[in-house]
Amino acid sequence: MNQPTNLKSQIVNRKSKIINLKSFLLSSLLLSSFSLFAQYTDADIYDYIDTYKEIAIKKMVEYKIPASITLAQGIYESGCGTSRLATEANNHFGIKCHKEWQGDTIKHDDDALQECFRKYKEAEESYDDHSQFLITRPRYSKLFNLDIMDYQGWALELKAAGYATNPKYAERLISLIERFNLAKQDTICIQLFGDKIKPK
Repeated sequence: MNQPTNLKSQIVNRKSKIINLKSFLLSSLLLSSFSLFAQYTDADIYDYIDTYKEIAIKKMVEYKIPASITLAQGIYESGCGTSRLATEANNHFGIKCHKEWQGDTIKHDDDALQECFRKYKEAEESYDDHSQFLITRPRYSKLFNLDIMDYQGWALELKAAGYATNPKYAERLISLIERFNLAKQDTICIQLFGDKIKPK
């Protein structure tokens, strides 16, 4: 007579353990996600801006891409320069290999496990390749019909063109630009090199 009761008790205990395990895994996932976004501070972001703003302005002159957008993408995609792709591969924009890439590579988990990403000798190569990536792919062509000072339009079109899978990608870029006054770099570029930044 005790057997069914014991069996029922074992099933209840097992279910309880499974629920506890699921709770533990969920908590661990949330904590790891939090630490991923909390590993750098506002001061780190300002340091990143100071380090790369001149390169972003240079690319704005050369490729007609807003420096604010370039910096915001660099901050977001590289975890402010702290991500594995940034530290081990100088890849600040999460650009994958694609079939035409002939340079060095690094394997990294992203949408799938161990995907192929581009590896650069220095960060400026990543910035240059990011610009080339945008100007040579037809899906990004609408970007270059936008006003170069319209960072909101650029952020929205980058998301619409499929640069990132995060549904809030445009909002994240716009938030970074406005919170850290990245549009100031666009203004500086226009003031210094306005005669070189002409519509195509």
